[in-house]
This record gives sequence, C-alpha cells and structure tokens, in this order.
Amino acid sequence: MAVVAHTEEDVKLLARLLRAEAEGEGKQGMLLVGNVGVNRARAACLDFKKITNIRQMVYQSPGGFEATQKGYFYQAARPTEIELARRVLKGQRFNPAEFSLWFFKPGGNCPAQWYNQWNTGRFKSHCFYKPTSENCPDVYR
Repeated sequence: MAVVAHTEEDVKLLARLLRAEAEGEGKQGMLLVGNVGVNRARAACLDFKKITNIRQMVYQSPGGFEATQKGYFYQAARPTEIELARRVLKGQRFNPAEFSLWFFKPGGNCPAQWYNQWNTGRFKSHCFYKPTSENCPDVYR
C-alpha cells in the first residue's frame, strides 16, 4: 500500500528527481532523497503545508529541489530509479532520512542544526535534517 497517492507519471517524476539529486550517492543515496520527498508530500507542516502530492513536492518553489533547474533532471526515468521510487512510495524508510524533510551537501562537517532542524546523520556527502514530532506529526506516522 502506498503512503502517498500517486500515478505512474508521479513514479517516473520521483525517479527522475532521485537520479538528478543523488545518482553519485548510489542506490542508497537515491532512496534517502526519496524518503525526504515522500516525507515532504506527507508533512502538512512548516515549509510543506500546501504540498499534498508528488508533483507539488518535486516542483515546489521556493524551497524545492535544485535538480529541477538542471537539464539532467528532464531525461527519461530509468528502470532502476523507477524501482527505487516505488520502494519509497510504498513506505520503505532508510536511516538517516526516515523522518527527514531536508538534506544538503556542506563543504565540511554537518552542522548540528540547519534552519532550526536537527541533524539525523550523514550519508556520503549529504547531511539530513528532521523536524520535531511536535512540529510535524504527520512525518512520523
């Protein structure tokens, strides 16, 4: 059962986002980006109050994903990334992004907080940040 309603086009859109944001981080890195995306579509809090579906999440502006501004994002989805997108849409969660709403690639160590959100860990070059359950309870369901 899916944790976010979606169409086949949404799966491919999410797959393109995973590749464009984290292909260099391997499958695990792409799954982590997928967790962040799905969490944003579920959150109904903070910067994501009006984000209710995959398309809105991918193209959110301001505050969305930089990859949507690059040509690489607009290439067709590949089978590997499509399968990864399906996994996160079914609710599979992966540490350190299982409850994260943000990630970024710092020049050095991960700051303990980023925009008042706590660091949950690092995977390769990306640091992940989650809200509190008080601020965003839907992320934790």
